[in-house]
Amino acid sequence: MTNHVDWVEEALQKVYTKISRTSKKIGANFPHASVDGTYQLEPPHWWTAGFWPGLLWHMYRETGDETLKAIAEQCEVRLDTVITDYYKLDHDMGFMWTLTSVAHYKLTGDEEAKRRALLVANLLLGRFNCKGNYIRAWNPWFEGDENSGWAIIDCVMNLPLLFWASKETGDPRFRHAAERHGETVLAHFIRKDGSVHHIVTFDAETGEKVGAIGGQGFAPDSAWSRGAGWAIYGLALLYHYTEKDAYLQAAKSVAHFFIANLPEDFVPYWDFRLPEGVKNDRDSSAGAIAACGLLFISTLVPRTEADIYKQAGVNILRSLYERYGTWEDDGQDGLILHGTSHYPEGKNIDVPLIYGDYFFVEGLTSLKGERERFW
Repeated sequence: MTNHVDWVEEALQKVYTKISRTSKKIGANFPHASVDGTYQLEPPHWWTAGFWPGLLWHMYRETGDETLKAIAEQCEVRLDTVITDYYKLDHDMGFMWTLTSVAHYKLTGDEEAKRRALLVANLLLGRFNCKGNYIRAWNPWFEGDENSGWAIIDCVMNLPLLFWASKETGDPRFRHAAERHGETVLAHFIRKDGSVHHIVTFDAETGEKVGAIGGQGFAPDSAWSRGAGWAIYGLALLYHYTEKDAYLQAAKSVAHFFIANLPEDFVPYWDFRLPEGVKNDRDSSAGAIAACGLLFISTLVPRTEADIYKQAGVNILRSLYERYGTWEDDGQDGLILHGTSHYPEGKNIDVPLIYGDYFFVEGLTSLKGERERFW
């Protein structure tokens, strides 16, 4: 691998070879985490349901393989039951339908895909709390649970669905809600050092901030690396849609914190701020997400700055390819090893994760040249 283009092309070919095999096994289903080499399937309402079809859409665009396109379309149709069920829908509608219906529409012009995405955008808009200017995260986990005042950093990646809907319909309401949520992220989620809160809580009636919760990070004041990845990419996308410099500066601040805390192989630990005695597993998914955001920032800043962000993104993706890939392992469904899903709950630690695989592939395709983003 003598140059930048060679290793990216080689990596994408290995991805395609592996996906050609695993797609026959996974089919039109919704993998989440690979356990003992096999991707465990979740129901269609699970928040990761968009990442497998999204990955397939990327590889269809790269290869023209109609088999992958057909599976992605079947996944999208299966999600219709989630829309009509309604009760299981939450803030992650953006993740789910941006990478299925919006991707489908952008690549093929399919009107049914557009209709689905617009319908879901309206449902996502309905979760906006106009007192606190945030999109509510999740629903009650059990009878009597009260989390209507919760917002999370992940949701910044769901906002592109609203911006897309606003552009498609000419209706600014979607954009207004997305911008208000973005302003709340700037005000309450990004710390001065560039680290990020996972969960911020508000009084759902008054909109006043109540506090912060560690969530999938170690503690309220720790630095969950995947949250930083969501912030880097999501804030860069907010700048892309609004052209408001505050979002770009915030994205750069989080990016600098992230880059400064990377270990020697450029793949982050699951939390950058841990007390002694707590195991610091890697989270390859956080690296892949952040890499996509870093590469995107490099297209938004002056050329004199761009190299800082692009090289950091390239370093992460190349390390994932060379040190974390499973290309020769036919007994492993996942593409990249050593993801950490939810360390505090002990769930899916040191395993491949479908969103890590997705963003790894998105990052590779973006290195080949600028393409229309699904986001």
